[in-house]
Amino acid sequence: MKPEEILRLALFADIHANRQAFAACLQAARARGAERIVCLGDIVGYGADPEWAVDTVMELARQGTPVVLGNHDNAIGTSAESMNAEAQAAIEWTRGRLSAPQRQFLADLPYTAEEEGRLYVHSEAASPPRWRYVRDAADAGRSMIATSAHITFCGHIHRPALYSMSATAKMTSFVPVTGVPVQLLRGRQWLAMLGSVGQPRDGNPAASFVMFDTDKGEITYCRAAYDIAAAADRIRANGLPSWLADRLFAGR
Repeated sequence: MKPEEILRLALFADIHANRQAFAACLQAARARGAERIVCLGDIVGYGADPEWAVDTVMELARQGTPVVLGNHDNAIGTSAESMNAEAQAAIEWTRGRLSAPQRQFLADLPYTAEEEGRLYVHSEAASPPRWRYVRDAADAGRSMIATSAHITFCGHIHRPALYSMSATAKMTSFVPVTGVPVQLLRGRQWLAMLGSVGQPRDGNPAASFVMFDTDKGEITYCRAAYDIAAAADRIRANGLPSWLADRLFAGR
């Protein structure tokens, strides 16, 4: 499928080796008519099914899915990433689970990808390798100024948010309402934070993803319920920190 033929995109970020959440999001996106999938990184980390998650994304990539590098993906091949103790424990465990081809796939991922006026990046556009968080309108503005893309799609913060900037650099920001389409007007630049598939942190434990209609220029934030108990049980059964399981139930 050529980019100009794409009408409905499903965008995922921060899967974090949560098989139950990712499978639910894929099913929900396809039910909504997704014609192309985009993955914004952090395929691994925190969760207990990194092999399945990487294999699934590798297959999607073979089918044409753009995939960019996340900081947890990058941490598999380097000790330079700074993380808290629980995240570091999960990364060290994950390294031992992934095959050489899986690790190579992660190592080869680019920081960014672009198509048809859209920029895909895990963190933000001003300096993707620094893994800075977009926490407010000032952060979003810094990112948008660094790119000519009409829309920047990001992950990393694990909370849905939508920012825009006018031609005079006037910023707007709001938390999108699940299931309500928002038209991304051509006269503004936009930055969309997707929320997290595998570890939401906005108080809603349901998995988060985004649908984007390229024909209408509409973005819709979506949630998918999944078997949280099964994902948490997998974390505990594999000896990972219990906190990584407990937080799934609260969406924190």
